[in-house]
Amino acid sequence: MAGYSGSKDDYLRRLRRIEGQVRGIHRMVEEDVYCIDILTQVAAVTKALQAVSLGLLEDHVGHCVVDAARESDEAAATKVREAADAIARLVRS
Repeated sequence: MAGYSGSKDDYLRRLRRIEGQVRGIHRMVEEDVYCIDILTQVAAVTKALQAVSLGLLEDHVGHCVVDAARESDEAAATKVREAADAIARLVRS
């Protein structure tokens, strides 16, 4: 079971909202809206995606990593490495 299963509906709701924001940005570009106004919306979408990412990461650590730690040291180390790699990707983006 995925670590975010308990929050799946919340994540889907947030992602639908983000999807709507992206469609709004698309319309803004089509309508030649002022650049700074578009950039403001891009920043809002970026922040919303980062919030989803952080929530998923917290769920992963709280569920997947904890379960792996109960299983074995090797499984725990693998899950911690996955989490660290995911954090590195998020920081670079």
